[in-house]
Amino acid sequence: MYDTTDPRPPLPEWILECYTFLCEQEVDEDASSFSREQALDSLLEAQTLELEPEDVNHALTRLLERGYLYEVDDKLRVTTPSE
Repeated sequence: MYDTTDPRPPLPEWILECYTFLCEQEVDEDASSFSREQALDSLLEAQTLELEPEDVNHALTRLLERGYLYEVDDKLRVTTPSE
């Protein structure tokens, strides 16, 4: 479900699940950034998501386009909405 207080545009639920997964991975591994390849591998290995490589590439692209992720020096970082 889309949070109306979140300033970012809504995305399909399955893409938001990818975003949530990446947020959890970032916290678990205490990493502030990760490569697109690392994100791709992590999302493909996630048993709860069951995605194809094309789906993951699309999700990462949409997350970047909509501001859920941003890229610095070929590394992806998670954007969290301000509270």
